[in-house]
Order: sequence, then C-alpha cells, then structure tokens
Amino acid sequence: MKLFFITIFLPLILSANKYTYLLDEYQKETELEAKIVTKIAKDILVDKPIYLYIPHMQELDKKIYSLSVKIVQNCNKANFIFVKYSKPYPCEKKQNPHYLLTNNYKQLLSNSNFLGAFFWSKSRPNIVLIRERLKQKKVKLSEEYERYIEDIE
Repeated sequence: MKLFFITIFLPLILSANKYTYLLDEYQKETELEAKIVTKIAKDILVDKPIYLYIPHMQELDKKIYSLSVKIVQNCNKANFIFVKYSKPYPCEKKQNPHYLLTNNYKQLLSNSNFLGAFFWSKSRPNIVLIRERLKQKKVKLSEEYERYIEDIE
C-alpha cells in the first residue's frame, strides 16, 4: 500500500515545482504596473515628490511600489491616487485636488475625476489618458504620451 501511494504521489510532488513560476508571475506583473504608474505620476507631478495612495492596497503592492515612491496611508496626504481595486475608497466623494488614475476603463469613462487609466487587456498593459481632463488639471505631458491621449468626452 505504501508503495502504491509513493508511486502516485512522488510524480505529483516532483511536477509541482514546474508550476511555482505562477507565483512569481503576479509579482512581475505588479512590478511592471508599478514602473508604468510611477512614471506617469512622475511625469504629471514633474519636480514634486510623489505621495502615492492606493486604496485597499495589498502587501505585495506596498512592497513593490514603496521601492520607487513614498506610499501614504490616506488620500489626504497623497498627491497621486491609483485606484487599483474596484471598491469604494474614502475620498471618492470629496472634491479632489489629487491626480487620479484607475485600472478600470469603465470607471474612467463614468467618473470625470480620473485623468486616465492603466489596465491590462489580453495580457498587455494599456494606458488611456483623457485630453480634456488633462487640460482641466493643467497637466502637460511630453510627446511620448501623445499616442495614449484620447478625446472621449
């Protein structure tokens, strides 16, 4: 009986190592996301320090984002907010002096507080920035962003 279990479970245990790369995949995706979001924040805020707030932030987000920007615990201390999780966030109903980015294209279209969106579609990163909202906030971005800026409203 022991031999039976060993012959069945040994190959399963040995092949399980093949799938551990899936754990790292989310971290790599989050690292790429963090690079893109922080670059957008730096280009919007120009010479100002970035105080990033991500509502409902997970531990992995905090670990990765804190490598490149200062993470704050509430939106009152933030000058840039990335709404990554589609849950209501504390400062949603307030008039925001912050720069807001979302990861949900539908949320971008339905809420005029968002300057743009960074989201994944078909395993590819996508950036959409709204021209009129950038003008309202007096944000001037370099030419490299021109292909991401859209006239939606």
